[in-house]
Amino acid sequence: MSRALIRSNRDYRLLLSASAMSNLGDGIAMVALPWLATLLTRDPLLIAAVATAQRLPWLLLALPAGVWTDRADRPLLMMRADLVRTVLMIFIVLMVVAQTGLPLADDASPVAILSLIVIAFLFGSAEVLRDNAAQTVLPSIVAHADLERANGQMWSAEQITGQFIGPPLAGMLIAAAVVWPFGIDASIYALSALLIWMVALPPRKAGVTKRFWIALREGLGWMRHNPAILRLAIMLGVINAVFIGGMTILVLYAQEVLGLSATGYGLLLSFGAMGGVAGGLLAPVVAARLGMRRSLLLALGGFVIVQLMIGLFGSAAIVAAALFLEAAAGMLWNVVTVSYRQRLIPDDLLGRVNSVYRFFGWGAMPFGAMGAGVLVTLLTPVLGRNEALHAPYLFAALICGLLTLYAMMRLRFD
Repeated sequence: MSRALIRSNRDYRLLLSASAMSNLGDGIAMVALPWLATLLTRDPLLIAAVATAQRLPWLLLALPAGVWTDRADRPLLMMRADLVRTVLMIFIVLMVVAQTGLPLADDASPVAILSLIVIAFLFGSAEVLRDNAAQTVLPSIVAHADLERANGQMWSAEQITGQFIGPPLAGMLIAAAVVWPFGIDASIYALSALLIWMVALPPRKAGVTKRFWIALREGLGWMRHNPAILRLAIMLGVINAVFIGGMTILVLYAQEVLGLSATGYGLLLSFGAMGGVAGGLLAPVVAARLGMRRSLLLALGGFVIVQLMIGLFGSAAIVAAALFLEAAAGMLWNVVTVSYRQRLIPDDLLGRVNSVYRFFGWGAMPFGAMGAGVLVTLLTPVLGRNEALHAPYLFAALICGLLTLYAMMRLRFD
């Protein structure tokens, strides 16, 4: 993927711009939603419930989303998902404005928290549909030989907007007024929908017309006969579960252990964005030099180190460095595995197989989110609040270490 191709490929530019805008909205929501939850309650279980609701659609909707993606006009599906998220952000704006002021955490309104949980679930549902469709569009726009570089550039742009610009911007907007990040998000998702509407894909055969369960079984059958893809999906599920668990608790960790404000928390997350950008740019080079298996082992080893850094220390500088390394390692994993899938899976099955992959790889996230909240709640009376907030990261280091050993023994590619 050369610069000349980026300049000449209109559809790739539009898709890249839409993804960047959509991820900017996600980056703002990444800070604004959990921060709004902490204004309503300090209970780790209720905060985890918001995160769980946002991730639960990956378990419930990932499989049917694949069939819908292969049947539907994929850009239209992405556009509609962005419009749904626009409406949800507007609803949060109205909900916050309708209150005379946010309740204190000790007097949190059950209706307000329940509303936030429902919105988080609907927001996550739209995200499932959009993301599954988005990964099936790129192979129709760029040549297969360019997928690693195109994915690396795409994800670097997404990291810049979604984690480098979005989180600190959200912190500054929250400092001005809690309602502002949600109003800005509504405009951003609307703009992303407009950019997707302008994409003109090459002609494609008619989508899947078979019955739903028959079409879904084809995707499951392809995955079953390709054990390397299935193994990667299960490993990703474990990685994502512990990652989301850590991110769920991080908002409390940042406030109570690191003593950060909303702006400081947003800036902290931006270090992860720097790592993601570096990883997105370097991952194709690393993958070409090391090969697929060794690249993935390097990423897994990085995950272990990152979790130990957060779990053993309580320094903002160390956590920032850990988030940088975690994002870089995650980007290496994504660039290698997604490019491998896009090249290997037939186009007419891409949506369904991607959905099966994400069912295993992302469906575990709600369990990780709620599990981290339960772990902190159970350990707080025993160890104290500070030590309990460190516990999810030490547990994640143990799990990632075991996963690395498994990969060394079982991860093989032709």
